[in-house]
Amino acid sequence: MTISPDTKTVAVTPQIHTYVQTQLEAPSRAQHWLIEQTHALGPSAVMQIPREQGVLLTMLVALAGARRIVEVGTYTGYSTLCLAQGLPAEGTVITCDLSEEWTRIAREAWDMAEVSDRVDLRLGPASQTLAALPTEPHIDLVFIDADKKEYVDYWEQLVPRVRPGGLLIADNVLYGGDAADPDADSDGSGNAAAIRVFNEHVRSDRRVTNVLLPVADGLTLARKLP
Repeated sequence: MTISPDTKTVAVTPQIHTYVQTQLEAPSRAQHWLIEQTHALGPSAVMQIPREQGVLLTMLVALAGARRIVEVGTYTGYSTLCLAQGLPAEGTVITCDLSEEWTRIAREAWDMAEVSDRVDLRLGPASQTLAALPTEPHIDLVFIDADKKEYVDYWEQLVPRVRPGGLLIADNVLYGGDAADPDADSDGSGNAAAIRVFNEHVRSDRRVTNVLLPVADGLTLARKLP
């Protein structure tokens, strides 16, 4: 195996990915059930975050001492579950989605994990849900994982509402690697181009300090500056 002296980056082969999985704690009963239910949905299951990312989210919530979280994009609720499990008993994660079908599965998993009292599911366009939130800085942590073409809008609505020192996290910021190519758009959706615009928007945002990590499909972590 060759590691570049410049980047110290290891290409994640199937063997390495399997090894990474073995280093994780076993999924809880609720997590295991939810993973199986989501995989049974077919192609849409690609939207579920991987287990290592879920563990990281739980850890970041605890490290940030978060009590108020906003998540944009619920799907079947695995990321919501991981966020909620990092919260104290009095904490809350507001999670936004459009699908009653997918979030019905999520609700069952949250009940099974006994975190439903920490989850505030709001169905409807996320931009409208965010616009209705109090405007003062009161959010401790944000997780964005929804319509890629709306990322900049979500960001602009959320940054002013995040407290100084708060954390903003955005998923899929590599978009299968396509975001690294200014001309690439392999699925014809325009999502890769939208993610490139978002990444540049975050990089030039003087309200935060940020890092893009090659975790799963790319994860941006940004800390709100004083």
